[in-house]
Order: sequence, then C-alpha cells, then structure tokens
Amino acid sequence: MFSSFLAATTSSSSGGGLVTLAPLLLMGVIGYFLLIRPQQRRARAQQALQRSVEEGDEVLTTAGMYATVIEIDEDDGTVVLEIAPGTHIKAVRGAIAQRLTGDEYDDEDAEDEDAEQDDAGEGAPSAALPDAPGDDATP
Repeated sequence: MFSSFLAATTSSSSGGGLVTLAPLLLMGVIGYFLLIRPQQRRARAQQALQRSVEEGDEVLTTAGMYATVIEIDEDDGTVVLEIAPGTHIKAVRGAIAQRLTGDEYDDEDAEDEDAEQDDAGEGAPSAALPDAPGDDATP
C-alpha cells in the first residue's frame, strides 16, 4: 500500500515542476513592470534634470532650500548655489530635486492674490450686521 502511494506521487511530480513555477515567474514579471521599471524611469528623468540645470536657474534642493545656481563644476559634479543674497553653498548635483520656472511663481502669485481678495472681502457684497447695543442708530 505504501509503495503504491509512493509510486503515484513520484509519477505525478515529474511534469509539474514548470506548472508550479509558472505563478512565481508571473509574479516576478508583474513586479518588474509595476515596481522596478517605473522606478528606473523616474531615476533617469531625475538624472536628466540634474544634467540640464544651467547657471541662473532657480532650483529646489533635496533639503528643501530654494536657491539660484551660480556656478557649475562639471569635473567635480558640483554646483554653487546662492540661498540668500551673498550666501553661497557648494553642493553635489544630486542635491537638486527640482528646477523651478517663472511660470510656477506667476501661477502661485495669482492664486495668493485671489485668496487675499477673498479674505479681505473685496468685490463681495457686505453682509448686513445687526446693530450692537449702545449704537445710536435707530431702527
């Protein structure tokens, strides 16, 4: 009885190796296309951005500092950034997280002005407030 069970298990497992590995291989392929490939694409785009930075560009560093590129040293792979008038720092190109354009500032300024107008109540009809006790106004 035991020998017939052993014979049944050995004969069925000879062709099942590829079928058993197929789900694992499929999960690996799906993981590559969902995780690894997009990450490589983002890394290439970030490196291209860091290589395209020129003198005079306004940038945001990975540390969260807004700065202007003053000088680029291609040999060392470093940049000199002005973080405040007269304050320069030297950083590696990898410290540049984002290049800022003038369009972004214009949009933000317009949104800030709209928010200030809404807060101040400009352009909106004033609501009638009830008279406070002690006012000389007659109803």
